Amino acid sequence: MKETLEFLRRLTANNDRDWFNAHKDEYLKVKAQVEAFTQKLIEVVTEIEPEAAMLTPADCLYRIYRDTRFSADKTPYKNHIGIYVNPHGGKKSEFCGYYVHIQPGECLVAGGAWFPEAPLLKEYRSEIYHNIDEYLGIIHNPEFAKHYQPYWQDPLKTAPKGFPKDWEHIDLLKPKSFVYSSSLADKAFESKNIVKKLSDLFRILKPYNDFFNFTLEEHPELAVRTPKRR
Repeated sequence: MKETLEFLRRLTANNDRDWFNAHKDEYLKVKAQVEAFTQKLIEVVTEIEPEAAMLTPADCLYRIYRDTRFSADKTPYKNHIGIYVNPHGGKKSEFCGYYVHIQPGECLVAGGAWFPEAPLLKEYRSEIYHNIDEYLGIIHNPEFAKHYQPYWQDPLKTAPKGFPKDWEHIDLLKPKSFVYSSSLADKAFESKNIVKKLSDLFRILKPYNDFFNFTLEEHPELAVRTPKRR
């Protein structure tokens, strides 16, 4: 993925249509490399979640073109590659999967529930509240805690409605997003061992994803996200 990272560095410094069009052939080579890489990730996720075998790279890859209609930032291209291997329906699914973010200086792996809709968020909080020992066992597992940290959870300042303010673990219910991530150096993606590294991280992450996916399996009516501008 060394070529991909180098292209992204240059794109970040030249984020305009003229430069991109002049380097379109280079982008298409990178795109093909990323698609092949994504297929490998689908295969390693399939080893732990067989449903992933139905996915294609198109189900997992986000477009590099930005939607600038509602953004003050008018740069036309993303400065990163986003890959979301979600065995339960692809990148648009509300279920939890395995996200890989490739961006110079900010590469990471993440999983969990990204800013779920209010009804689903309430169910997730209830699941944590009523199964706190299981949840603590997952996030405090030494292997998990070694690699993963909370990511952009945007917590409430007070206890969420319907839960006791004096509960000893109330801070675990305050996030609006239940995502954990593991940061990786650029050189990790330049290594021949990157697929094995990501496979190991996916296996460590799986119990966390499973915790939330169980709630969605119990409440499938909550598995639909209202379209949002991105």
